[in-house]
Amino acid sequence: MEWRCAGLGWPDGRPVLRWAGGRRSDLPYGKDIGFRAVGERRCVGARGNPCPHRAVVPGRATQARCPECARLDRAFSVAADGVPDDPRTYRVYLAWFGPGLLKVGITAEERGSVRLLEQGAVAFCWLGRGPLMAARRTEELLRAALGVPDRVSYDKKRSVRTALPERAERARELAELHRRAVALDGWAETLERVAFEAVDHAEAFGLPELRAATGLRAATGLGAATGVGAATGVVRELVDGGTVAGRLVAAAGPDLYLAGDGGVLAVDARVLVGWELARAEAGAGVTVPVVQGRDGGGNGGEQAGLF
Repeated sequence: MEWRCAGLGWPDGRPVLRWAGGRRSDLPYGKDIGFRAVGERRCVGARGNPCPHRAVVPGRATQARCPECARLDRAFSVAADGVPDDPRTYRVYLAWFGPGLLKVGITAEERGSVRLLEQGAVAFCWLGRGPLMAARRTEELLRAALGVPDRVSYDKKRSVRTALPERAERARELAELHRRAVALDGWAETLERVAFEAVDHAEAFGLPELRAATGLRAATGLGAATGVGAATGVVRELVDGGTVAGRLVAAAGPDLYLAGDGGVLAVDARVLVGWELARAEAGAGVTVPVVQGRDGGGNGGEQAGLF
């Protein structure tokens, strides 16, 4: 049975690894996990269809798609306005990743907070709800009027996880921007404003456990005095035969944090997608390329499960 990775997901607010064919592996914090890359990384296709060429894709690419499948996927993407007549209700949100680091975005209402978990938002709030194009126009208004971006790099998100203020301060910063946003003129008429309520993901991400694993001094709550979870490096590429193993202490967005003899490493799970993975012992260590610096500055039988 082949276990080809389809990515890290957040159903029910908990991290899981998904596999081609619909299987998934739960990833509870404190669990020892290990895997070994097998063969070559293959394109995952587009829109639920397999790649007709089973094309090989680069190990460092964050999207496991060949150019042809990437174009097809983009053509039907909400983010690229490929489906302007989507009848679903959408929500506009503000996502908070660290002090002064926020973004505005939209997501289908039926997805709830999954999109925010996938992005690694430590906290967020809703701004409005309504039709897709009304949500898109309001998103653009907020970008222009308030200077809030619609994209934040994962390198920046990792770096600010080392200096999180208290939960109340996170909510305060969100509340202030929410107040300014809903007071703006020019909102789409069909978009309903949503009252402020901060949602915090620090516990769901395991950030207290990450702080403990990195040896940082405890503080009341998740305090800025000590910071949260400075990883000693980032895994951004797999190679055939290379292993990644350790104790899972936290996860945020696409990042898995594994503790081992050399400290805590962040594994960018986007680069796992498209690889066939075999089980490895938890003590196998990490034998794939690692970008060093704080925050990135089996056995042949058929498996019942990977971990």
